[in-house]
Amino acid sequence: MEKRGNRGAFGGDEKVTSRDLRERLKSVIEEIGKYIVGQEDLFRLLAVSLLSGGHLLLRGPTGTAKTLTSRLLAMSIGGTFKRIQMTSDMLPSDLIGSIFYDLGRWEWSFREGPLFANVVLIDELNRASPRTQAALLEAMQEGKVSVEGQTRELPKPLLVVATEIAYLEEPGTFPLTFTVTDRFAFSYMMRYPDISAEEMILERVDLIDNAIYGRGIEPVLSPEEVSILQGEVRKIFVSDKVRHYIASLLSYFRGSKDLLAPPSTRASIWMLKGSRALAYMEGMEFVLPDHVKAIAPYVLRHRIFLKPEVSLSGKKQDDVIEEALKKVEVPKV
Repeated sequence: MEKRGNRGAFGGDEKVTSRDLRERLKSVIEEIGKYIVGQEDLFRLLAVSLLSGGHLLLRGPTGTAKTLTSRLLAMSIGGTFKRIQMTSDMLPSDLIGSIFYDLGRWEWSFREGPLFANVVLIDELNRASPRTQAALLEAMQEGKVSVEGQTRELPKPLLVVATEIAYLEEPGTFPLTFTVTDRFAFSYMMRYPDISAEEMILERVDLIDNAIYGRGIEPVLSPEEVSILQGEVRKIFVSDKVRHYIASLLSYFRGSKDLLAPPSTRASIWMLKGSRALAYMEGMEFVLPDHVKAIAPYVLRHRIFLKPEVSLSGKKQDDVIEEALKKVEVPKV
């Protein structure tokens, strides 16, 4: 693939190739890694989310650099970044925007909400009421919002990164419904760093502060180039055998007696899209079953709801996923 006359990340018209953009994407991951320690799997998953057009749900304790990682990602692609701190009294209009009467112009105008950005961090999503959580569904699924009967397009690319409070029994929280969690393509469990990683963080305190309070980091890609990359990922070949493997994995879960509800078809869709993104990042032109196996836990973990008696027995979501990956026959391609 070769593109001409495209606007580069550093300004000016330039010749852009798929290989150039893929190398720049690797630079994005490396740049974030200078500031965030011990989260390499998360950086890779963020790149997959960006390339596939999916949204990411982050679970785990506070203070694990979720906001900083999202902000650095937005900076590195030259995009806009907004952070939304959810509270129980937040209304849908606080997210998507509202119509107001502009006295200076003597007309009704639309004030954009914080969802109008390329990278949106929604902090503590499960503090919002179910009504406000539901306001995200159209934005995440279709990349647009409806206000007063009018549909408005959100910026492209759009990546929603939401965090969930780790302790559901904490006062003022509302459990995320199946419908809401299913809109997230992938999920990732954040953990506290080990001793060596903690020491590295302390060594980089000033560097991190400069990224937060200073000028930040220079963009490596532009939003337009991210859209080109997304188009390239859609060209990655997926064989009938790989599609059958993905469908077989979903069929296994739907036959399981351990689950309250099986994963929806969105799980298989995002396994395919995520696998294509992984293959592209590795410089391949087709998807292997290993790509499916690598992305499956991130697609399935937040979509698997175990029955109470199964959870009490000590079985976890990862155990069910690992069991499926071992038992479902892997095709030879």
